[in-house]
Amino acid sequence: MASSKVTSSQPMPARPPRPNLVFRELRGQRSPAEFAAAVRRAAREIGERVSCDARYVGRVEAGEIRCPNYAYERVFLHMFPGRALTDLGFASRASVRGRRAQAPDETPGGHEPYETQNPHDPNNLHDPNNPHDPHDLLGHHEIHALHETCEESDVLRRAFMTGGGATVAAASMGQMGLAFDAAAAGRPVRRPGTSDVYAVEEAVRRIRLLDDRHGADGLYRRASTPLRAAYALLDAGATRQTTADRLHSGAGELAISVGWLAHDSGRFDDARSHYAEALATARMTGDDGLEAHAFCNTAFLARDAGRPREAVRAAQAAQRVGRSLGSARLMSLLALREAGGWAGLADRTGCEQALVRAQTLYERGRSEADPEWMSFYGEAELEGLEAQCWSTLGDWTRAARHARRAARLQDPHFTRNIALYTAELADDLARGGRPDEAAAAGMRVLDLLDQVQSSRIQTMLAGTARVLLPHRRASGVSGFLERHSSLPRTA
Repeated sequence: MASSKVTSSQPMPARPPRPNLVFRELRGQRSPAEFAAAVRRAAREIGERVSCDARYVGRVEAGEIRCPNYAYERVFLHMFPGRALTDLGFASRASVRGRRAQAPDETPGGHEPYETQNPHDPNNLHDPNNPHDPHDLLGHHEIHALHETCEESDVLRRAFMTGGGATVAAASMGQMGLAFDAAAAGRPVRRPGTSDVYAVEEAVRRIRLLDDRHGADGLYRRASTPLRAAYALLDAGATRQTTADRLHSGAGELAISVGWLAHDSGRFDDARSHYAEALATARMTGDDGLEAHAFCNTAFLARDAGRPREAVRAAQAAQRVGRSLGSARLMSLLALREAGGWAGLADRTGCEQALVRAQTLYERGRSEADPEWMSFYGEAELEGLEAQCWSTLGDWTRAARHARRAARLQDPHFTRNIALYTAELADDLARGGRPDEAAAAGMRVLDLLDQVQSSRIQTMLAGTARVLLPHRRASGVSGFLERHSSLPRTA
């Protein structure tokens, strides 16, 4: 009797890929290259880095990529809000995970296609065309840690799907800290490798994403865990210089991100300490980009803390070091930081000159030199920062005009910023003698506070409420005041 040609040890033939016609329809009249450029722009808007090209778009449309990696998922859901992956023609993540261990006689790659990293990226360990063996790039423990990071990402994703608001943000931040427990607890730390760099860089992106959506108050204390761990990894010392450089940069950016959470939640002394830590890290390694970022945030903090002259000097220092980076958008933001300092000094001429410079530089457009952390800086932020300058100078009409534009232009992804600009608008309208409009804007902010926790925004609303107290009889004012008075007070 002839033996069967297919035995249990032989892999089953792979199913031919099914074209993703939904994704092709979403591309519309744009060429694959044009659509890839749109994907890269969308990624920058939310602080992601993807090397999307026409070939990647073609692979998606051909069905070769049944489910994108997490970075691409975030970008696609940002591009097409309100849709799930399955609405974009992808298979559900659960159906393509293939996490079981591979048997000794199992053919590598025999599972359903599942993109865990960008295909054909030199760092993509799952790309069959990658000439490197994974163990040439990552040690055994590093590969294990990378898989743990993937598992942890699923925990976070499920939390966002089943929960909502700032409570979920805080829980997610706590889950992220679990990945760093060994280092944070002070136990001996092995010499860091590539997976540790990935973890630190992902922590920075996660914090920025959560802050954009929910504000800082529920995140700050939890974010200190990965920050302590990052500096513990630095102390352990990386074997490779390239790994050490990336780890220094990542730790510095993490210090700035945690500093911003402290800043936005009113902990100015803590923020100053974190920014100084980032500045020291930048100067030790000669990282001009990190130094410019640290000075940028220091200038913003100094303005908010009532030290306008320090704000001007820090912004000017940031511009000196930032010129070599080749980013007009960065220089535009730094000019706005300087304008805020001049406004605090009641120097209208200095403020106006810096604002003109900021606008001119902004109009030069984006470039590849723009830092990743500047994904928040678009036309809405430009308008919002200018509104703050005019408000500080007491020009309420002009301030309200720019704040209104900022709220209208802001991408819906940045919930916190929408609340911030609208709170600025409410305050400017109240101080400008338009109490009914101010109350309406204040109500819109109150509607967002179940999603956003920011001491800065709550402080602004409290100031607006005080200004509106004498106008209780104006349309809508009493309703706003009653609703505002029922808010739980932050500690």
